[in-house]
Amino acid sequence: MTVERAMLLVVGAVIVVSVLLAVYVNLNWLWLTGLLGAQLVQASITGLCPVVMILKKLGLPQKSGFA
Repeated sequence: MTVERAMLLVVGAVIVVSVLLAVYVNLNWLWLTGLLGAQLVQASITGLCPVVMILKKLGLPQKSGFA
């Protein structure tokens, strides 16, 4: 698994979990989904993504995930 695909997996899992928590626990969990969306916008502009930095430190290979 590459960094790009692992990042999609992590972000997607956090979104699904936060939506499920909002449905079954408390609507305030939707703030996590909104913050994650804002982080994705920021990462697309600046190129800095904390999830990618962590996955690189874990030693995952980096190559184009959609080629």
